[in-house]
Amino acid sequence: MQRIDHPLLCQSLGSHKSLTSFHFGAPGSGPKVTIQASLHAEELPGMLAAYHLRPLLEAADAAGQIRGEVVLVPVANPIGLSQRLDHKPMGRFELETSENFNRHYPDFAKHIAAQVIPALGADAQHNVRVVRAAMGEHLKQWTPQTELQSLRHTLLGLAFDADYFLDLHCDCEGVLHFYCEDPCWEKLEPLSRFLGSQTSLLAKNSGSGPIDECLSGVWWRLAEMLQAHNNSAPLPQGCCSTTIELRGELDVNHANARTDAQAIVDFLQHIGVWVSANRPAVPAPLCQPTPLAGSETLRSAVPGVIVFAAHPGQQLQAGDLVAEVIDPIENTVHRVCTCVTGVLYARVRDRYTTAGGEIGKVASATAFRTGELLGA
Repeated sequence: MQRIDHPLLCQSLGSHKSLTSFHFGAPGSGPKVTIQASLHAEELPGMLAAYHLRPLLEAADAAGQIRGEVVLVPVANPIGLSQRLDHKPMGRFELETSENFNRHYPDFAKHIAAQVIPALGADAQHNVRVVRAAMGEHLKQWTPQTELQSLRHTLLGLAFDADYFLDLHCDCEGVLHFYCEDPCWEKLEPLSRFLGSQTSLLAKNSGSGPIDECLSGVWWRLAEMLQAHNNSAPLPQGCCSTTIELRGELDVNHANARTDAQAIVDFLQHIGVWVSANRPAVPAPLCQPTPLAGSETLRSAVPGVIVFAAHPGQQLQAGDLVAEVIDPIENTVHRVCTCVTGVLYARVRDRYTTAGGEIGKVASATAFRTGELLGA
């Protein structure tokens, strides 16, 4: 195991932060998997799962069981982790720019297509190497100007050449669920089973440039460019990425974290990065994948106190009551009902909402949304 501390750009006099990564196995000896936790810094279940995963990886590495490379970034956002306002964590948006820490990652395909496409040939694995080399060169030419940019640059430097990228997040309150691009689902579906995902939301370019889609999107975008130009050069999906929501913000306990860490171990063994005499059987799925465009975001038309009538994981029919919003001044009750049939996979933690505020999310099997599919 190797520990590397990556200094971030110094934003202010006398202030300095660094990002720490742990490396297991040997680069180039097999597939590479990058796992990072808590890019939204107040989302802590992934950080605890990484704590339990690390000693398992250390033992496997010492025993020579890692056939490839595993990179673990247990604290992916030291900037957001240090941000607090009125005793409350502010780890989703950088206070300097108001930018979401998990948005605005570069479109690699746009930057490297002109260089890469003429260099692709009949050998698929050669083509993968060409694309990764171009991505690496683009990162070398990118000089970050801010601390936030240096964080994004460093995270991409640890993951741009990964075969698999697992981004560990959580919701406010929710069941374990997945966000995954369509071209990645076949290879990542076993991971959803190992982890016991209760909702798996698929999309192709959900918008806003999150890091997982930055890493997986370059491959299918370039493949589509090749197809559009009748270029038959084969280009596999070189990186399969996913955002894994490890339940809710308050689901920080050793039992869940140990279970999640072991599920990731099982997946690493399943794909052969971690050699095991007893390859784990893939469990039965707890859900069928649904389109992210079929996810309904429930909002309240009025302000008031939220009283939930439905709990995360509950199957709902169109028209079912999800929450009541109480106005104790006017003595009124506003009902928030779902318009779709599906599972309530997430809901807000706060129990007061302003008019137009988000209440929860229901995953349905029928796509009905277009455009930007991710929230702020």
